[in-house]
Amino acid sequence: MLYHFFDWIEDFVKIPGAGMFQYISFRTSLAVIVSLLITTVFGKSLINLLQKKQIGESIRSLGLAGEKKKQGTPTMGGLIIIAGIVIPTLLFAQLDNIYVILLLLTTVWMGAIGFLDDYIKVFRKNKEGLAGKFKVIGQVGLGALIATTMFFHPDIVVREYIKEPNATSVVDVSFDQRTGMKSYSQDVKSTKTNIPFYKNNEFDYSRVLEYFGVSNKMLTFVLFLFVVVFIVTAVSNGANITDGIDGLATSVSAIMGGTLAILAYVSGNVIFSEYLNIMYIPYSGEMVVFAGAFVGACTGFLWYNAFPAQVFMGDTGSLAIGGIIAAFAILIRKELLIPVLCGVFLIENLSVIMQVSYFKYTKKRFGEGRRIFLMSPLHHHYQKRGYHESKIVTRFVIVSVMLAILTIVTLKMR
Repeated sequence: MLYHFFDWIEDFVKIPGAGMFQYISFRTSLAVIVSLLITTVFGKSLINLLQKKQIGESIRSLGLAGEKKKQGTPTMGGLIIIAGIVIPTLLFAQLDNIYVILLLLTTVWMGAIGFLDDYIKVFRKNKEGLAGKFKVIGQVGLGALIATTMFFHPDIVVREYIKEPNATSVVDVSFDQRTGMKSYSQDVKSTKTNIPFYKNNEFDYSRVLEYFGVSNKMLTFVLFLFVVVFIVTAVSNGANITDGIDGLATSVSAIMGGTLAILAYVSGNVIFSEYLNIMYIPYSGEMVVFAGAFVGACTGFLWYNAFPAQVFMGDTGSLAIGGIIAAFAILIRKELLIPVLCGVFLIENLSVIMQVSYFKYTKKRFGEGRRIFLMSPLHHHYQKRGYHESKIVTRFVIVSVMLAILTIVTLKMR
């Protein structure tokens, strides 16, 4: 709102410094600061309210060290994270930007699903919470909305160099001194995305169908829809599973958010994208402001969520941050980097899948279920081995930082 206010007032009154709101870097810095203030200062008030209303976590007995001390710790703290994301974004981002709109919608959508799950657990005293099928329906619905918007919305385009342009949509004309040829760039709808560790760094979903001798726009959309839905569901569930010990999901998510902010900035900047030889995505740079609010919210929440946690985010927070990371990566066409960037979420997901699958297989074959890990997901395995929560979180954070650096390095490592 402030961006639009100062943009409007500049037409009538010259206020010194008002032009700073035109810079993404300035508004991102403000978003980080305001987000930190909201989560640290006003977060305490919400925690006190949750304690007063006796909205506490009911801890299942898993035989883990320190679990009894966590009984009754306030939950639904994800509301703090959502406030720390939404309020700064509304204040400092361009609210008519389609990318910002989709990210805000993702935050509220996934936060609402998580809130409903927490509400059922806390107020209805149902430890199972929202039925899994309803969570999946919500995740699939969000993925379908993102895929449909990306595929058909006129403002979601990429800039490409072509030989024979449409005269009405030419953005720029350049002249190659070596070949003496002109090249034209224009904003076009595209099904391309970035692919890591590959020389030309681009992958077109339509090429998959062409490989099988099929070329159809709607079939390409169906393929893209399937990929987006799978990613949204997998990453949001990965964040949800990772949220098992104090500060883990929040800290690694902050690292992922910061990495996505860098990727969004270079993808939305014509100079950096040309230098790095990556896809330029017009209007996507505005997502950096949202990313700043996201990193600020996750970092500020750690003030109370670090060991020993004074509040848990619950599904309200974990589903929201997972959905945001997935949607963000898809919107900047870096979804194929998710296995690297979200490696912690991936390994947590895989540890559960491997444990359950192996248990069922051995029970069917030998009559007795066997386990790969002492407990899944993976962070509980290390707890069972006697590692302290803080040590586990610190080591997972180190791994997450390494994966974040590797993700950024892929921009030039091909």
